[in-house]
Amino acid sequence: MTQDSIFIPFLGMMLLTFIVWIYMFIQRLVYMTANNIDPQRAISPDKFNAMVPDPVCAPGHNLRNLVELPLLFYALCIYLYLTSQVDTGYLYAAYIFLGFRVLHSFVQCTFNNVNLRFAAYIVASAALWYMMIRSIINVLSLMS
Repeated sequence: MTQDSIFIPFLGMMLLTFIVWIYMFIQRLVYMTANNIDPQRAISPDKFNAMVPDPVCAPGHNLRNLVELPLLFYALCIYLYLTSQVDTGYLYAAYIFLGFRVLHSFVQCTFNNVNLRFAAYIVASAALWYMMIRSIINVLSLMS
């Protein structure tokens, strides 16, 4: 394991975000074209969501989720790399975060079972909080 290893799950999250964006774009374009919806009628997210079914909206909701907690993940990965603190514990947590975010995205963008989606969210979040709390403890121990 090298310090650079943290960038595999880091880039995996970026790839997931890109894939969800493409899926969202295709879903919206296909639906709007098939239903002759004037793009101007979808001028805001609220107006768009009101005129299309949930399966077409779901990828957009997921894309917004991918710019919430993952921002902390990206920052932590960069911090760990810059301070040469990447170790097996952080790396496992990063892969757990990535894996369960992939599961969360898959569920939300397809059959959208709320219980399964929530479970994936909780596990991914726990991995992220582990990384964050451990980093904070490390910083505080260096300061004392």
